[in-house]
Amino acid sequence: MDVVMAFFRNIPGSAILVGYVRSRCETEPLFFAVELMLVFIFLRYICARSYSYNLRQSNSISLTESEIDELIEAWTPEPLTTALTPLEENALKNLPIIVGPTGPRCMLQTGRTVTNLATYNFYDFAGDDRIKENAIKVLRKYGVGPCSAPGFYGTQDLHMDVEAKIASFLGTESCLLYSQAFSTMSSIISAFAKRGDVIVADEACNYSICNGLRISRSKIYWYRHNDMEDLARILAKIVKDSKTISRRFIVTEGLFDIVGDMVHLPEIIKLKREYKFRLILDESNSIGVLGRTGRGVTEAYNVDISQVDILGGSLSGPFAAAGGFCASSREVVEHQRINSPAFCYSCALPGMLATTAGASIGMLQAQPELLSECRSLIAALREQIAKSDWVISTSSHLNPVQILVFKTDVINSEKLDIIEQEELLQAIINELLSRRILISRLKCVPPVLDTTLKHNEWLHRPALKVSVMTGLSKREVFKAGLAIRQVISKIMRQKQN
Repeated sequence: MDVVMAFFRNIPGSAILVGYVRSRCETEPLFFAVELMLVFIFLRYICARSYSYNLRQSNSISLTESEIDELIEAWTPEPLTTALTPLEENALKNLPIIVGPTGPRCMLQTGRTVTNLATYNFYDFAGDDRIKENAIKVLRKYGVGPCSAPGFYGTQDLHMDVEAKIASFLGTESCLLYSQAFSTMSSIISAFAKRGDVIVADEACNYSICNGLRISRSKIYWYRHNDMEDLARILAKIVKDSKTISRRFIVTEGLFDIVGDMVHLPEIIKLKREYKFRLILDESNSIGVLGRTGRGVTEAYNVDISQVDILGGSLSGPFAAAGGFCASSREVVEHQRINSPAFCYSCALPGMLATTAGASIGMLQAQPELLSECRSLIAALREQIAKSDWVISTSSHLNPVQILVFKTDVINSEKLDIIEQEELLQAIINELLSRRILISRLKCVPPVLDTTLKHNEWLHRPALKVSVMTGLSKREVFKAGLAIRQVISKIMRQKQN
């Protein structure tokens, strides 16, 4: 023992350690005991023998190669998707394929010429010779596409020209072009809203917006469709219950894609100013349609566009092009050039499509009478639909796309569920196609895909989509509306019998 102690005293720093131990034992013996226990646990952990799990332990099951092969052959993987329903099979079987340009009258693959009431080419810009000639010139000069993202040498001078033209048309400070319409709103929302932020959205918003809400991972609140009292209630509750500082947004559409009605923009702007929220507005269906000159819902309500913090939309409808845009302040636009996923990682919009959008805007500005002509055709169609005993239009009287749903009393009296309604609508479409009239059915992503948003109360109603375009005469639209009304009555009476 004396030898051990002598050896210990010869270790440098041993006197300090002994003094520390004596001091701790005299002043704080309990804490010293805890420290000593922790040191012991640490040394025990360091000195413990490491081990690995043995896959061939005695309790494991050994299989021969033949047994493994039998199990693999007997195993059936879960299918990637469910089988098609009879309704889906019927819709795919009767899917019309257009041969040639999409115009007021188009040729189907079957060889039949039909009256086209299933297009967003409201002013027939897609078939205008001046726009086609301009697109050919751009194609020869710039090629078929930039083959690169805008931030990686995909931006061309014509992109900047079209962005400036759209900004001037709308009256905003700046504008940004997207190469795909669907991803525009999804990327706009996710570029600004993040985890911890708050978004209040109309429950009837389109799937592109819902996708952006999911990507943003923000806290989502839904207000009843176009119900300003419910919106005010939710905004007040958020402000009252808020304990942290976060960015807050209201998200809605100008013309709702799956309902067809128009947003109550003045009331929303009043509420967003009162409760200090920012407004993100999707004008995909209202730009080029609403307002005296087609500038959208802000012009229709005579609202200063600066009251809308972020405005997005599509160029693939009445402007006969592709892609989308975001128009806002310079800071908002420049932020997206380096933070918007769809802008940063998608190939830039082909030049001929960008200039087509710019040329279409120019033609609409030069011919504002096109808007009046289109609205007269809408009125002619709605006049016939209003006489139907079975369906009603939920669309605005200014919307070229009329959404037709079964009346509530018809649904109740006939006891129609969702599937039966969809089947009847598809039968109506098929019968009209046999009469050389082309219309479509409202198709939405199944609500089950939106479960991550914790919102399953509001479901779209099965509906027909009937659109008008200025290439058709008022008489043609009137006759088509009459045929639609007659076919609906025929199909419904067949069901009753």
